[in-house]
Amino acid sequence: MPLLLQGLLLGLSIAAPVGPIGVLCIRRTLVLGRLSGLVSGLGAATADGFYGCVAGFGLTFLTQFLVEQTLWLRLIGGLFLIYLGAKIFVSQPAETAAAVAPQSTLLGAYFSTLALTLTNPATILSFVAIFAGLGIAEGDRSYLDSSVLVLGVFLGSALWWWLLSWSVNLFRARFNPQRLRWLNRVSGLVMTAFGVVALGWR
Repeated sequence: MPLLLQGLLLGLSIAAPVGPIGVLCIRRTLVLGRLSGLVSGLGAATADGFYGCVAGFGLTFLTQFLVEQTLWLRLIGGLFLIYLGAKIFVSQPAETAAAVAPQSTLLGAYFSTLALTLTNPATILSFVAIFAGLGIAEGDRSYLDSSVLVLGVFLGSALWWWLLSWSVNLFRARFNPQRLRWLNRVSGLVMTAFGVVALGWR
């Protein structure tokens, strides 16, 4: 299978499971529009590309460092999720959904999902496990091959977030302020629950 296609499928498979980033992108798409949801997803895709780079280029020293910092990453990511969940839960929906999200909001959307994905230890462990299991991280691969593979991972992840934001946006017109209020409550609770799980409180 061509390396670009391998990376594309890996990026899709890692991005597709619905977790806190998926919930966040869905809510942002419904409240702020498709662009906000897509930009949020691109933040996650950037982090996926970074971790794909770590695994694809065999940067064992960086992988080992990230694994050793799992506790701190879980703590930071979990607290950030709880903060976002609480903020979303108490937020009041606008009377009409925003036509276009402001640039500052888009930057915040990008960097928040980038940070959340980078602080998720499961992401790097998933890439290392999949690359090792498929023999992708073997040392005889050239830098060009590894670069093509990592590009495929980023494109596959970005493709998923584009598909998600596009499909969710189709239902945006059906969400009035009352439904958006319920969306905020449910999204906030789900995000908080993910944060609690990340902290290891069960």
